[in-house]
Amino acid sequence: MPTSTPQAPLIMVGGGHAHLVALRQWIANGQRAPAGSLLVNAQPYAWYSGMLPGLLAGRFTAAQCSIELAPLAAACGMQLICDELLALDAHNQAILLASGKRMGFARLSLNSGALPVIDFNTDGSLPLVGAKPFPGIVQQWRTWQAQPPAHLAILGGGAAGVELALALRLSLPQTTVSLFCRHALLTSHPLRLARLARARLGKANVKLHEKLPIERISDGQLYSDGHAVAQPDAVVLATGAAAADWQATSGLECDAQGFIRIDAQLRSSHPCIFAAGDCASLPDTPHAGVYAVRQGPVLAHNLLAAAQGSLQHYQPQPRALALLACGDGRALLSYGALATQGRLAGQLKDWLDLRFMRAHRLPVQGD
Repeated sequence: MPTSTPQAPLIMVGGGHAHLVALRQWIANGQRAPAGSLLVNAQPYAWYSGMLPGLLAGRFTAAQCSIELAPLAAACGMQLICDELLALDAHNQAILLASGKRMGFARLSLNSGALPVIDFNTDGSLPLVGAKPFPGIVQQWRTWQAQPPAHLAILGGGAAGVELALALRLSLPQTTVSLFCRHALLTSHPLRLARLARARLGKANVKLHEKLPIERISDGQLYSDGHAVAQPDAVVLATGAAAADWQATSGLECDAQGFIRIDAQLRSSHPCIFAAGDCASLPDTPHAGVYAVRQGPVLAHNLLAAAQGSLQHYQPQPRALALLACGDGRALLSYGALATQGRLAGQLKDWLDLRFMRAHRLPVQGD
């Protein structure tokens, strides 16, 4: 893909947490991106992942869970382009968008998220609904509200799987919800949190299947170890993060899973290209929003200071607070070895989530 015109001094691809924080920090500091800079995102708004379970449980509206990007971009002197990245040519410093536009850049920042992991064979007989990107599952959830399915299967034994199972069970009370885990439930969390989650799932009548990996979907049935184990109407994928296909052909150095390798300055193998959040790979940095948020201030500084070379370093926090929404205003909480649950934990989660939204939302022009 040859370098194309127009040439932008800076292109930011994706409305992820790191980019939201970076844009808001520029605004707070009275800084602006170089003239002619662009923000590219498939949607005119960014979804906040921490509030998605609350949306699906009926506790929040879509407007409460999303942030309009145009006001943020305009306040930083950038233009928002609603389009999707199809390809990146790192060597020639150019991107190709779904609309067919080709754009060159002097500097690029990627916070474009990830896709769900599909580590099984399927004949296409069941619809697959990824927990990410969020617009897809929100649209499907609205369809399910009008026509509730008899049975939903959720694949994934991490925090997202637990939250989605509880939220969908509340908002679709006539639907049987099954949660399938490849390993034990919540293996990256304290054992006590996993015990609390099992009890919460049991109380909600979610059918939990641990250490039962789904190996294929055939004729509308889920198979594990050669045996049919469920016949749901649809499958929700909360299976973790998979790299987008374009990353492998971008010319950037990627890890074994296809994620873009970055250094502590959030730079890729090409110094003019930065990356953060789920699309990136950095040691001791899980693909989770709490880490992307912490990358935001470093990214904000480095994107503007790159020409001078005075770059900051990102240091991942050794532990992070985990708050899993139960859908009813309660939450499960863990920090280090500590684990608990209840309404106070739910109130803390709501306060943190709503504070983030207030801090990063700007009014739309004309409001």
